[in-house]
Amino acid sequence: MERIPILRMGSFLLVTIQVDMHDRLAMTLQEDLTRKITETGARGVMIDISALEIVDSFIGRMMSHISSMARILDATTVVVGMQPAVAITLVELGLSLKGVHTALSVEKGVRYLEQSATSRGGGRINGRRSR
Repeated sequence: MERIPILRMGSFLLVTIQVDMHDRLAMTLQEDLTRKITETGARGVMIDISALEIVDSFIGRMMSHISSMARILDATTVVVGMQPAVAITLVELGLSLKGVHTALSVEKGVRYLEQSATSRGGGRINGRRSR
């Protein structure tokens, strides 16, 4: 089965989407990502879409759903590398991507996640989230 790799970068997870997304792959990514957030205690998720030149409403909804799932699991999501044509398309489709933060580059995305984790502060006991 085709899967999108999820890499750990310290307390963050990096997802690089370099293939055309279809329903099954998106569902697998959502399941894999939520499992990985829980297993690792990740505080943030960075989704790199710099390889995507076009998007449709499905991809926009998928990014929004992933962000919502991550937020429920106490992780911030930032989408990086959005091409201008992708931004235009998302606006034309009327997708606001509520709850999805964006950054122009991976470096800026990392800075955003670090600042977000710092501003949220504690919430952890012995390296694990307190519930």
